[in-house]
Amino acid sequence: MSSDWKPLWQNIKQWHEAGRNIALATVVNTWGSSPRPTGSMMIVDDQGAVEGSVSGGCIEGAVITAALEAMGTGKPQLLDFDVSNDQAWEVGLSCGGRVRVLVEPIVEKLPFTDKILSATGPVILTTDCITGKTTFAYGDNNAGRSRLREAGEQVTFTQILEQPLTLIIIGAVHITQSMVRIAGALDIDVVVIDPRTTFASEARFPGIDLCVSWPDEALKDREITSGTAIVTLTHDPKLDDAALLVALNSPSFYIASLGSRKTHAARVERLTVFGMTAEQIGRIHAPAGLGIGAKTPAEIALSVMAQLISIYRNGDDR
Repeated sequence: MSSDWKPLWQNIKQWHEAGRNIALATVVNTWGSSPRPTGSMMIVDDQGAVEGSVSGGCIEGAVITAALEAMGTGKPQLLDFDVSNDQAWEVGLSCGGRVRVLVEPIVEKLPFTDKILSATGPVILTTDCITGKTTFAYGDNNAGRSRLREAGEQVTFTQILEQPLTLIIIGAVHITQSMVRIAGALDIDVVVIDPRTTFASEARFPGIDLCVSWPDEALKDREITSGTAIVTLTHDPKLDDAALLVALNSPSFYIASLGSRKTHAARVERLTVFGMTAEQIGRIHAPAGLGIGAKTPAEIALSVMAQLISIYRNGDDR
């Protein structure tokens, strides 16, 4: 979902250490039927080796040529492909799409490579598209979207490199099985925690990171970041409350609990007794999920995952 940039930056590090010259091509703006979204990247070395993609194939040839030129001149190029010029028709964008691609030598970004690869939260790279000068910053979970800004002769591109999301589910129940499948399709890492080994079994969750420790102990042993979501599904206060007491003191961007409003009211009373503040308890989305009228386990799983993605992308507007 959010971390397809990491293998590319690992390649940048390896190629540079091997003494190879590198150019980076990045989609900085799109309109209409663009085949790749803003922020998509491709790297090219001085021998023409390529990793990544900026178009799914239709403009790669022109971009590779520009990349080789950029390595020779040391200057970035801002390429524009759309239906208003002949080159766009040649590369297959005659259906109304537009793609702008920044092609630059990697030199300005190399000093940030280790920071980029070791970051535990989003990274913000702001590049002057004329000079190639780049600044580095750490962002929060909702750092914003990658975007191109033009002000007179100044053109800058701000790219957000998001960290992969992790979903920690308390309770190896039927709904969890559906959530795991949806998370897999979204490339979200999943951890399922449930000390009840009858439920938390390899047979029920093949290939999933299963933990049979008590929820609070399991959460304390794991890194919880702004890219972590925590959902409790057991309906058992001994398990769910134990997890929530840890989750509510963490930077997790999404915390949710299954259960009716009456069940949640009782949960609020218990957590208050345990010393949680109203502000902390207010972070819990309960009943978990968007109000889509979900009834089946799969529908409930869909509603929870949709809410998780909405909050990650748009923030919590409650």
